[in-house]
Amino acid sequence: MIGKVRIVYHMTAFSWYAFVIKSMAAKEGEKLPPGIFEYGGPWKYLTFLNLLLQMVFFGMAVVNDLQTEKTPATGLNKWKDFVFSVLAFPVGMFVVLLFWIIFAYDRQLVYPESLDSFFPLWMNHAMHTIVMPILLGEILLEPHVYPKTRIGLAALGIIGLAYLGWVMFIYLAVGLWVYPLLGLLSTSGMLGLFFFNMTVVTMTYLLGRALNNCVWGE
Repeated sequence: MIGKVRIVYHMTAFSWYAFVIKSMAAKEGEKLPPGIFEYGGPWKYLTFLNLLLQMVFFGMAVVNDLQTEKTPATGLNKWKDFVFSVLAFPVGMFVVLLFWIIFAYDRQLVYPESLDSFFPLWMNHAMHTIVMPILLGEILLEPHVYPKTRIGLAALGIIGLAYLGWVMFIYLAVGLWVYPLLGLLSTSGMLGLFFFNMTVVTMTYLLGRALNNCVWGE
């Protein structure tokens, strides 16, 4: 019974993220607010990259679920757990938490009012809210094997630096900051923000590990 619930859950989550991404892609043909998809399109936004990441993870979970007991996808299962523990959970939780914290302080810094007419309310919550309960549901549904902490944090650091490099490349190429908040900061301020963000994402990684151990044991 649990196996069937798991398959349905993973298929539903995968289909949901595929639908959201397709809906976002369809927006590229519409009249866009200035600068929103200029240079890099949606690929420059961590929100969009996170949606792709969640879809990839749940796609891996579906394939893994469909394996028979006689031919278990041991290698796939290990990669699935790695993607969830090091990427999907910490990055997904980071996107939700940081978005709503900044939104509550000053939405113009992260999600200007001009986007309300472009992205319907349900899509905003699909990108920045629903990710969290889906991830928490995954924690409750099945255990995940976490890598050694230093390996997990090292992988997170590499991903963080890679995304920072992508954001800086876009600014140097077209003089446009991906997020308006960055344009208000000095060099030291941006470095401080980067280290703050890495601290938050590290905490979400440790949170995922703690929740997994709490529910399923060490």
